[in-house]
This record gives sequence, C-alpha cells and structure tokens, in this order.
Amino acid sequence: MDNSILKDFGKRVKQLRLKKKFTQVQLANKGNFDRNYIGMIERGERNPSLINLQRLAESLDVDLLLLLKFKRSN
Repeated sequence: MDNSILKDFGKRVKQLRLKKKFTQVQLANKGNFDRNYIGMIERGERNPSLINLQRLAESLDVDLLLLLKFKRSN
C-alpha cells in the first residue's frame, strides 16, 4: 500500500497549523485530540477518519475542502 497520500496530507495539516501559529499541542487541545495524534498525522503515520478530518478543519478554522486541497508528490 502506498502511504504517500498520508504523508502529503500530513504536510498540508502542518502547513495550515503553522499558518495559524499553532503548536501541535495547541491544535490537539482545540480539536480535543490526543497530543500525539497530530504529530502522527503530520508524519503520515495515521489515516484519519472522515469525522476527524472535519474536526481538524474546524480546529484550524478552515473549510474541509481547503484542508483536503493539497498536491500529491510522486
């Protein structure tokens, strides 16, 4: 299984998080996630559910579609 999409999505989450000037812990607290979960997403180690994608978008104050708008690396 190719996990590159998870890594690309993780880069997108990190990009949006840094744009908001949030630490991983701040984002986790805002979305009521475990603090380690955000780091695991950003490293491409987790495949978040649709519910968690919506929670991430809300925590980052962005539309879900904007969260999912990222470029795939080859």
